[in-house]
Parts: sequence; structure tokens; C-alpha cells
Amino acid sequence: MKDQFTDVIFPHQALIHKICRMYRDTPEDQEDLFQEIIYQLWKSYPKFQGKSKISTWMYRIGLNTAMASFRKNKVKLLYSDTVPDKNIVPEIAEHWREELLFSAIRQLSDDERALIGLYLDDFSYVEIAEIIGISENNIGVRLNRIKKKLKVILNT
Repeated sequence: MKDQFTDVIFPHQALIHKICRMYRDTPEDQEDLFQEIIYQLWKSYPKFQGKSKISTWMYRIGLNTAMASFRKNKVKLLYSDTVPDKNIVPEIAEHWREELLFSAIRQLSDDERALIGLYLDDFSYVEIAEIIGISENNIGVRLNRIKKKLKVILNT
């Protein structure tokens, strides 16, 4: 069963890393959350019936784990007052922009983080509705509000 679990989880580990980056600031905290999510996936793997896509199941477990552990451990957000040099290597600039986005996402509520994370991973409204448990129409309305909120956060 261990090999089967590894074969199923390994191709989708990027989505677990994305959840960790949305819910934790430091690499150490992200790694701890990653391990906790893997543990929770392992515990619930025997119950997975294949009625949904494996990525949908993993997202649901990952988000529930991140939100549950986030409530237990209040993480202090750290903000940088420095702006990177404009002449830095493009890869570093891209990484910096990505970190700014994840920093802004971490300022959202748990529900908002879950929605935007699924949206950024190209899940359809139908799939997001299945994972989150709200209607497709509500998904669209909430995503528009979240996008506006992120623009405000990123422009301040």
C-alpha cells in the first residue's frame, strides 16, 4: 500500500506545496504543514473511494489540515520594508512577485485562501464547488470579490 500511496501522491505534491505556501510564511512552517498534510492523506487514503479526482481529494484534505492547524497555531506574519533592486535577475524578480502574491493571499480569510488557491490551480467552478461545498454561482461571485481584495492588498 505504501508504494501505491507514493505513486498516487508524488505527481500531485506541487498542489500540497502551494497550499503550504498560502497558509505559512516561513519555509520551516511550510515544511511542517507539508508533512502534516502527507500524514493526514496517509491516514485517509484507505477510505478514498475514487468518486472524485485524486487532486480534488488531496485538496480537500490539504485545505482542511491547513485551516485546522492554522487555528491551533497563530502564525505571526512578517513583512519586509525593502524593495528589491530593479536590476536583479529575472528569475529572482519572478520569485519575488510570487512571494508578494502568496503574502497577499495569506492576508485573506481561510475560505478566501481556499477559493483562490483552487482557482489558481485551474480547477473548474464545478470542481471548486464540490471541494468547498457551495454553489457554482457563489464561487464566481466570491472569486470576483477576492480578486478585487487582492488588487487592493497588492497596490498598497
